[in-house]
Amino acid sequence: MLRSLHTKLVLIMILQVVCLMTIAGAFLINSVNRFYLNEFYNQMVEVFSKDTEFVRDLVTPGEGETDGVQAIDQILVAKMGPLGVDGKNRNYYILDGGDGSILTSSDDEAGQTLDEVTPNLLIALNEKREGTESDFTANYMDLALPITRGDSDYIIYILDQRASVRELNSQLFQLIIEALAFGLIISVLLSFLLSRAMVNPIRALTRGVKRVADGDFSREIHSESHDEIGVLTTSFNAMASQLQRTLREVESERTKLSTLFLHMTDGVVAFDRNGAVIHSNPAAEEMLDMAIPVGGSVTYQDLFEDIAPLEKILTLDQDCLENEMVRGERILLFLMAPFDQEKQVGVLVVVHDVTQQVKNETLRKEFVANVSHELKTPITNISSYAETLVETPDLPAKTSVKFLNVILNESDRMTHIVDDLLTLSRFDSGYSQLNLTTFPFADVLEDSYQAIRIEAQRHEHTLILEGEQVLPTVRADRERVLQVIMNILSNAIKYTPDGGRIVMSAGFDPDRVWLEVTDNGIGIPPEDRERIFERFYRVDKARSRESGGTGLGLSIAKEIIRQHEGKLLLVDRPGPGTTLRMELKREGPKA
Repeated sequence: MLRSLHTKLVLIMILQVVCLMTIAGAFLINSVNRFYLNEFYNQMVEVFSKDTEFVRDLVTPGEGETDGVQAIDQILVAKMGPLGVDGKNRNYYILDGGDGSILTSSDDEAGQTLDEVTPNLLIALNEKREGTESDFTANYMDLALPITRGDSDYIIYILDQRASVRELNSQLFQLIIEALAFGLIISVLLSFLLSRAMVNPIRALTRGVKRVADGDFSREIHSESHDEIGVLTTSFNAMASQLQRTLREVESERTKLSTLFLHMTDGVVAFDRNGAVIHSNPAAEEMLDMAIPVGGSVTYQDLFEDIAPLEKILTLDQDCLENEMVRGERILLFLMAPFDQEKQVGVLVVVHDVTQQVKNETLRKEFVANVSHELKTPITNISSYAETLVETPDLPAKTSVKFLNVILNESDRMTHIVDDLLTLSRFDSGYSQLNLTTFPFADVLEDSYQAIRIEAQRHEHTLILEGEQVLPTVRADRERVLQVIMNILSNAIKYTPDGGRIVMSAGFDPDRVWLEVTDNGIGIPPEDRERIFERFYRVDKARSRESGGTGLGLSIAKEIIRQHEGKLLLVDRPGPGTTLRMELKREGPKA
């Protein structure tokens, strides 16, 4: 392990030096090449573009001139210094503008030939324009300038073989290799020194770990370094101390676990592989309605053999076995699992009392069935009347309008059901917020009285508003309270035969205001009085559906009053009819 650490450090240092020198060398060589390339073209621009007199001499023949090539050659010889022409590495050539043949040059060694025809030379020959394109990867630098002197076309071609660049790059490469070798030697030496500084604390830490593994917590590991290894050593010492404290607390934790089992609401019974009780809590004894002493005469076979044999649970190939049974008035869910499937140490049985859950699930199923039934009736009516209209296009107009009215009414009924269900859903989920304001309680009673009065007159009902002369203000959601009162009054009108009597009585005490709505209608049977606030409950289903009721009104009203921390209840009164009482806090619900 230690040798491996040495090797890793050496390799890392070597790779760092090699990468650094490679990148630096590539950058230097690339920079040198670009510098010389830019310097060449800047020099050419300086001579051929900015020296207008020189360019004019090149293109203007002298009087009585017979040899233009010789004249151009003399002009270029005079400019060899600014052009950097040395006759060896950089030369000029005067070419024929037509066929590109060399007419004369400063290159005495190459004679009258060029090694290759470059792209710049082709541009000057074919396109009759300056060839100044640079090629970073080429082993030369060149410029081709087409000129016209008198009646003759020439090309002045400057070619640099980049010998000085190659020589400088060679020197740079040699310098980089020497620096790389020196850096590798230094990196190897430094890596060995660094590895020794790291390995010694690690050895001490390893010895300390072995002592702790053997259970010896008496000695701490000392480290003089303050780097990561020092931090690791300090952390290990803290871990060892914590481990020692943890081992001391194991017995205490066992006691806490026993206390937890003792006060769990779920029953827990543990058995060994032979079925003897090794642990039980009071909740299990209460649910099973019997004493379950540890190590006593009660065994697994006595308690749960009818659910599953002990051997089956010990060899169970799944997480747990679930079974639900009725014990007395309770519905119990048993979860059985082995402690260890391989060693088959014993069995753990957890007992849940799911009586209330089953009741809630039953209520949920009944609610879903009621919703399905309530929606099915209007959907069936809409479908039947719509099919009749489609299949019998020659129905009388009066009959068609009647059918369409039925479809419209049933659609409105479904809309009301869905709206009411959404309202109840918002109440159940807690998303419905009250818009609390302070208003006179008498105003909302008067508004509801005036709003329902015409409907009462249509049924020839006598609607009476009576009570205290002066009612106090109340802090509540005015629209929601008005909704509750309108719902109570609507139910009174629906379930009271025509010509009935409906009385609104209001009053207050120091803390509350109240409203009672009494009618002399069909009333509510004693066996159904506790169900009137259930969803979809109707006293007279036929009458409610005929009037467009959804069976959710009183449920919504109950939820609204509950949010106001008030009461909505059925008052027992002698005689026919029904009395509903609504109570609200004058100061409103608590925030």
